[in-house]
Amino acid sequence: MTEHPRHVTVIGAGTMGCGIAGLMAAAGSAVTLIEVDQAAAGRAAERVRREWPEHADALEMACDIRRIPAETDLVVEAVAEQAELKVEVLAAAGRAAPHAVLATNTSSIAISRLARAVGDPGRFLGLHFFNPVAKSALVEIVTGEHTAPETVGLAKGWCEAWQRTAIVVRDSPGFATSRLGVLLGLEAIRMVEEGVAEPYDIDAAMVLGYRHPIGPLRLTDLVGLDVRLAIAEYLSGELGDRFSPPRLLREMVGDGLLGRKTGQGFYPWTRH
Repeated sequence: MTEHPRHVTVIGAGTMGCGIAGLMAAAGSAVTLIEVDQAAAGRAAERVRREWPEHADALEMACDIRRIPAETDLVVEAVAEQAELKVEVLAAAGRAAPHAVLATNTSSIAISRLARAVGDPGRFLGLHFFNPVAKSALVEIVTGEHTAPETVGLAKGWCEAWQRTAIVVRDSPGFATSRLGVLLGLEAIRMVEEGVAEPYDIDAAMVLGYRHPIGPLRLTDLVGLDVRLAIAEYLSGELGDRFSPPRLLREMVGDGLLGRKTGQGFYPWTRH
């Protein structure tokens, strides 16, 4: 069995950050999870304890990127899908952890764009985990122009230690997973907008007809309609009109119907 990183620092304790931190702890790593302030850190710690109760003791909360532990082998940036914010966070992480592998969990933003914020782009790559992290079997490793082969090798070995299957994708807008998944999701939203079928029936077509584990509209609710909109806007700018967000998606985000996290999207959800 390949060894896991001794210590992992995760920056950003939202849904993905907490999930990644829990996975790292479950694999045997010591984990530092960084949030913007004590209140946010407390909420994140409680979430990890609830979702990963057997491994929460391996977690330490922090509020200062400048104090990443010296023993950190891997830093995973998991903040909001905003390029400017990620650049700021990665630049600070690169200075604070000059010997660690730096990874971004972005689902669409070009690695080459983010790599410019890192002093040593050879130790930088994308590690795209999927929601929910605990149940997903895949990690998408995204290589930039300057990502060193040994960095990719380490990432592959760590994915094995995490009991995840890794795919390696060259840097390109949307990579492999978001490029395909978002396109399917956007077309499903257009079908709802045009009255072709109800959300449940569209999802059932893909689950039962194509053996997808979850339908594109239910998945959109899980990801968050606001997140999907942001990715679609980015991809439409990079790849053209086929990724243009449907009117219905913009309207639902404008009305605060963001999916599971708000209790209502294409489906009703019970909020915890």
